[in-house]
Amino acid sequence: QVELAESGGGLVQAGDSLRLSCAFLGRTFSAYVMGWFRQAPGKERELVAEITSGGSTYDADSVKGRFTISRDNAKNVVYLQMNSLKPEDTATYYCASKHISTATYAYWGQGTQVTVSS
Repeated sequence: QVELAESGGGLVQAGDSLRLSCAFLGRTFSAYVMGWFRQAPGKERELVAEITSGGSTYDADSVKGRFTISRDNAKNVVYLQMNSLKPEDTATYYCASKHISTATYAYWGQGTQVTVSS
């Protein structure tokens, strides 16, 4: 069983930065792809960024150049550094993981709220 716990959300102004963290517990961290998703009110959940155990990353076009996903395989933590935040980044952000042998994210954190005021 995998447990994920996010932290680092909050209320900021446009242009500010935040770093989200997600602690991974229960299995071998290096065997899992890690992702950050977000869901705004009335919208579908979307993939923001993901990272393989080897460090290869994917960023959604909407955050490319502003957000950076990283992971510390020694500490079992994945991060999302968010710079130049915009009001449209306001959402609940979720950490998720999937085993390298699967295509579907199976484990989810409880979410952390990010609110960006204009």
